[in-house]
Amino acid sequence: MPQKTTPQDARQGRRGFPVLLVLMFGLLLAAVAWWGVEAYGLMLDQQQAVEMPASHDTPAG
Repeated sequence: MPQKTTPQDARQGRRGFPVLLVLMFGLLLAAVAWWGVEAYGLMLDQQQAVEMPASHDTPAG
């Protein structure tokens, strides 16, 4: 006669808090990386010289 297995014993792994913790930590790490890249991009943008086109409304002389 086959042995009865409870649903808890039939699961391949535990669910719950550790999986959620890993997912939340990964999301937090991605947000920190995004913030770092954004700050670096703003820093580079502020260092660039701004070129203004020549004004066309001044009289040629």
